[in-house]
Amino acid sequence: MSDKLWTGGCLCGTCRYEFKDDPPHSGYCHCNMCKRSTGGGFAVLVQARRASLTWSNGSPAIFRSSPIATRGFCPTCGSPLFLQYDGDGLIRLTAGSLDHPELIRPAGHYGVESRLQWADIGAGLPEEETKERF
Repeated sequence: MSDKLWTGGCLCGTCRYEFKDDPPHSGYCHCNMCKRSTGGGFAVLVQARRASLTWSNGSPAIFRSSPIATRGFCPTCGSPLFLQYDGDGLIRLTAGSLDHPELIRPAGHYGVESRLQWADIGAGLPEEETKERF
C-alpha cells in the first residue's frame, strides 16, 4: 500500500505542510493545555511521522508549552498547527489545519479527566487519562 500525501496549513497560508501516511492515527485530546492552545473545548490531533513532514511554505513559530513539549503556530495569523513531544518521532498536527480533515476518523480520547461535560463526541471510543501532569 502506498502512502497518501496529506497537506495542510494555517488560515492565512503563510505556513503550509505536507506528509505521507496511510492513514494517519488521530484522536480527541481533552487536556487543559490543548483546550487553551486551540481555543476550543478539545483538540483533534493527527499523528504524522516527523521524518515524513515537510514545510512547503513558511515556518511555524515554536512555543515551549510544557517541560516536555513544544507547540507550533503561524507567526502571522496565529493558527495552531502542531504539538511535538521532546524526543518523539511523531508530530501531532491539528486536524483543522488539514486541507481535508473530513478524511480522518478520530480513534480515541486522551485527557478524559479534563473532558467538558458538554463535549459529547466520539461515544464508545477508547479513553485514557493524561499521563503527564504539571
